[in-house]
Amino acid sequence: MTEPHHRRITSFTRRSGRLPERNQRALDKYGERYVIDAQVDPGLFLTEVPDLEKAFERDAPLIVEIGAGAADQVVAHAKAHPEINHLAFEVWWPGVAASVARIVREEVDNVRMICADAVPALPMIFGPNRKPDEVWTFFPDPWQKARHRKRRLVTPEFATLIASILPEGGTWRLATDWDDYAWQMRDAIAAVPEFHNPHAAMRADEDDPGELGITGGFAPRWEGRIQTRFETRGLNEERKIHDLEVIRA
Repeated sequence: MTEPHHRRITSFTRRSGRLPERNQRALDKYGERYVIDAQVDPGLFLTEVPDLEKAFERDAPLIVEIGAGAADQVVAHAKAHPEINHLAFEVWWPGVAASVARIVREEVDNVRMICADAVPALPMIFGPNRKPDEVWTFFPDPWQKARHRKRRLVTPEFATLIASILPEGGTWRLATDWDDYAWQMRDAIAAVPEFHNPHAAMRADEDDPGELGITGGFAPRWEGRIQTRFETRGLNEERKIHDLEVIRA
C-alpha cells in the first residue's frame, strides 16, 4: 500500500542538471561533512531522523532555511554569526552542490545542507532534536499559473507546521516578490493562533483585496536578509518585495 506522503502535492518538481566541475569536486571532497547523510526515498521523503548535534559537532542556537537555492543567504548569515548553526533544505541537487562549493569558498563551518522534502521532514527532525530559533522561507516558488497555485508552499497547514516546530518566542521570516503570494502568506499565518504578527495592519497595499478582512501586516526589510539573485530578478521586473516577520506566541 502506498503511504499518504507519496500522494501529497509538493511545492517543488524534481529537477536534475549537470554539475559544473568545480561544484562536483567540492561535493566529492566536502559533501560528507556538509551534507547530512540521511536516508530519503525517491520522493525525497526523509526515512530516518538525523542527529543534528552530531552533524554540527556541537549544540548551539539553530536557524533553518527552507529552499536555500545556492545558499547565498544562509552562508552570508552563517559567516557573520559563527555562534549559530544553520540547517538549509534544498531539493535541487545541483543547488546542494553549489551550496557546498560556496560553504567551502567562504570558509564557514556552521552550515549543513539536507536534500529532502521539508514538509514531512520538519516534524520528524524537530521531535528529538533541538528546535530552531528561527525559520526562513525566502522567495519560495510562486507557482504563478492559476492551475498551479495549489502547489504553493505557504498555506495555513504549512504555517501550523512551522508553529509546531518553533519554541515560544521563535521567529518565522518570509519574503516574496509576488503581491498575491504575499497576501496569501499573510492570511495563511493569520489563520494560525500560535503566531503573533507585530506588524499587523502595517504597510498595506492599495490593491490588497483583504479577502479575510486583513490588510497590511508586512514587516520592514530584515537587515540580515541579503539581496539574492531571486530578489534582484523581481526588482528588475519591477515587482514589489514583501517581508513578513511573525513570532511564535
